Amino acid sequence: MQVETLRDVLMWTREFHKNLAACLQHCAGKNENARSQMLLEYLARHEHELAQTVDGFVGSADTEALNTWCYDYMDKHPILHSTDCDAPFQNLDPDEIMSVVTDQHDQVVELYRYLYGRADIEETRELMDELQSLEEQQIKQMVQGVNRMQDM
Repeated sequence: MQVETLRDVLMWTREFHKNLAACLQHCAGKNENARSQMLLEYLARHEHELAQTVDGFVGSADTEALNTWCYDYMDKHPILHSTDCDAPFQNLDPDEIMSVVTDQHDQVVELYRYLYGRADIEETRELMDELQSLEEQQIKQMVQGVNRMQDM
């Protein structure tokens, strides 16, 4: 996907979460560890909901902010994620799964931080701040959910 504007960033982020949800769900049935299976299913649901939330931003955010150009970040700092799922989570234990997922979310947060710092208009800064806060809160919520699962 060619990312040139903030609208493209949001669409890319939505697709990132949708693809991650599909990959997690796909791997849940292939992982032999019962705890890992539960974790993967939980994270898949969470990622799917997050994709829907980001999609809401595409429809409701300020048009001027969405049309802001931002192509330079992705050229300099590509975030590696594939649209294909070749079962990268099927052999991981819960700690390894969480490490991979939180790292990927941290990369998205870093993208938002960078774009916030480069924003020229207040509407763009507000949008990036909201998205960064959303991602950070979702990471915390996922980690708390995982901690509760481990207490079982």
